[in-house]
Amino acid sequence: MIHATYHVPVLLKETINGLNLSAGKKYIDATVGGAGHSIEILRHGGWVLGIDADPDAIGETERRVKETITKEKLDVKSVFVQGNFNNLKSIAVQNGFNKVSGILFDLGISSHQLDQSGRGFSLRADELLDMRMDPKMDKNAADIINHYTAKELYDCFASYAEELHSRGIAEAIVRARTMKMPITRTTDLITIISQTLRKSYGNLYDREFDRKVHDTAARIFQAIRIVVNDELNNIKEALVQAMELLEPKGRLAVISFHSLEDRIVKRYFISMVDQNRAIFIEKNPIRASWTEQKQNSRSKSAKLRIIEKI
Repeated sequence: MIHATYHVPVLLKETINGLNLSAGKKYIDATVGGAGHSIEILRHGGWVLGIDADPDAIGETERRVKETITKEKLDVKSVFVQGNFNNLKSIAVQNGFNKVSGILFDLGISSHQLDQSGRGFSLRADELLDMRMDPKMDKNAADIINHYTAKELYDCFASYAEELHSRGIAEAIVRARTMKMPITRTTDLITIISQTLRKSYGNLYDREFDRKVHDTAARIFQAIRIVVNDELNNIKEALVQAMELLEPKGRLAVISFHSLEDRIVKRYFISMVDQNRAIFIEKNPIRASWTEQKQNSRSKSAKLRIIEKI
């Protein structure tokens, strides 16, 4: 049984307002998660196609949506599909969402994936190094850690974590492999990161050092997760497909959580505006209110960008 707080959607009110919903119109939630945004679209009378690579998310979404529709007696249509949003257009066409009034991407990982999935996304649990959004994928995090060369690991960490200690951590991983130390669990990788940082921050107090380790490990985990799931390339492909699916005056809303994602979204949105294919709804990203940040710490880094197709 999945916990009731499967995922807390960020910027919910701002996203729903930004999509400019109309009853009877079609919308795509390309990263449905626990259906937080989708349920609000349905409550406004919109029809929803929800997509997620994680089968857990689809199961939880279907349960929550069915419960909401029954309880609130909503006269709406919804369909949910497990799949990667890099196949957004084909999934949409197959399900009758050829032209839609709005598309939402809530990027990053869900609360459930961090806290309960058991796939090694979190720093707080001793779990297998997996990090696959879709468990059917061939390559997982352990494959990268145990088979990439020192240069490949360095490139991964430097590019996708923007981590100052990328080279030292990459070399430490390869040394551990040479000594036949197992690197199959999250705690194994965190131990290597901690030992590497100790050489640079040996004089720090324990609390300060632990914070350095946590922050560095979070960035390294992010980099590995991006490579495992090919996240940045998928975003680039999906944005192009999303614009093709939008009808005139349809809106594209994207919530990102780190600079690499946001940079891709920002550049694409600017290019659409420069080509007179879209207009900004808000030129600057929308951030979570102080109240939301206090209630949900994961909203602190969230940025919402919205454009409207001309």
